[in-house]
Amino acid sequence: MSVRGAAVWAMAAQYLSFAVQFATSVIISRFFLTPAEVGLFSIAMAAALVVSVLQDFGLARYISGLPVIDSHEVERCGSVAILFALAIAGTLAWASIPLGHFYKMAALAPVLQVIAVSYLFAPLSIVPLALMARAMQFRGHFVVNLSGAIAQGAVALGLAASGSSSFALAWATVASTLARGVTAQILRPTLPRRLRLDGVSGVLGFGARSTLLYLSGALGTRTPDLIVGKALGAFAVGLFSRAASLSDQFRMLISGAIGSVFYPAFARIRDRGDSLGPAYLRVCAGYSGVVWPGMAALALGSEPLIRALYGPAWAATAMPLTMIALTEILLVALPLHIDLPILAGKLNPLLARNLIDTAMSIGLLAIGCHWGITGAAASRLVYGLAWLLLYFGFMRRIIGFDVNALFVIYLRSAATTVAALAPLALGYVLWLPPSQMTFFGLALCSVTGAFTWLGALALVRHPALQEIIAIASHVPLPARLTARIRS
Repeated sequence: MSVRGAAVWAMAAQYLSFAVQFATSVIISRFFLTPAEVGLFSIAMAAALVVSVLQDFGLARYISGLPVIDSHEVERCGSVAILFALAIAGTLAWASIPLGHFYKMAALAPVLQVIAVSYLFAPLSIVPLALMARAMQFRGHFVVNLSGAIAQGAVALGLAASGSSSFALAWATVASTLARGVTAQILRPTLPRRLRLDGVSGVLGFGARSTLLYLSGALGTRTPDLIVGKALGAFAVGLFSRAASLSDQFRMLISGAIGSVFYPAFARIRDRGDSLGPAYLRVCAGYSGVVWPGMAALALGSEPLIRALYGPAWAATAMPLTMIALTEILLVALPLHIDLPILAGKLNPLLARNLIDTAMSIGLLAIGCHWGITGAAASRLVYGLAWLLLYFGFMRRIIGFDVNALFVIYLRSAATTVAALAPLALGYVLWLPPSQMTFFGLALCSVTGAFTWLGALALVRHPALQEIIAIASHVPLPARLTARIRS
């Protein structure tokens, strides 16, 4: 499968999964769960995700980077995944009670114990998905991810409607992991017949070198809910996590799934001995040309969007959503900042920067919490600027991209972003202010913004337009429609 064809399947899975998860979150937040109940689950899930960074143990990248892989190596990877799953589930169950005491939330421990169960099923999908990605078989990823999203949404809605509170989200996590695992094993059976630990030095060596990197990254990305929860309480973390979740879901809707395609694609470029620079500039053009307008529009439309979707109880989410969405613009300016240094064998300097990155994230957020949820959200913007300065020179030295060409791409992306925002900005000025803008008005301005964005892409000759057209050409169409287009 070609890179663009793989991207189509990855995006299809992302779009459908987003639709299920987004609809579920809106219904649950509007009708069943309060910000405090969502906040309780968010704290438990954040704690689990910090520990679960060990789950993959670098297996996905290890498998994708191997020149040749046989059945014995597959069994070794599967064995490692099972052992780490048992360790993670046990660690979370053991830590649940002390964590509940630390946050002074009695319900936190049982919620975290339920989440711990989900990690017992994670090994079912880790190796199959890695093998499918290695072979660029992203149709399988589509089926696995969609099955997990559907299971998660169904269980979450059913249990929330029955009054299960935060446990609805916890058991939905278990259902999602189980569904993904069973589906992955049906498509690509990889369970070892027995635990195979002979010759695992290669797997463990790669995992040990990357584990500290993953742990450092997890502390930076997963601890915000923990810090906000401790400093400001469950209600505040419910608002903050909803904003972060919506921003992250929206970013993933636009571009997140494509990232899984790029690592094996860049590995092929490396193996051919070609320069990574030109390909990386195309990736930067795609991310900035598409993600920047989307996240900027989410920031500008946050108030009417939150009011329409989640109701007045969640109105205070709009301000953090604006700042977090703007931060995403900075964080996608240098995509693949973890993958490509690993691919280039620069793990140690990457780790050093990642530790600084984590310290900045945690420190700035802790300081920001002194000014409430507004300060916590504002700290994300400061962190985004510091992050960009930290990684820019590093990525340039590793990849060797043309800085002038990259800045030209940034300018073109900024121009298309302004064009995309113009209809909504004018709508606020000439029609209705944000506090009165209806959902219909927001949708109308957003659709108009999509057209002005496409026009701007063509006007400034943005490289992303060519990629969009090329990817669209790989979208499978019904036979009758294809025949009509050709005629």
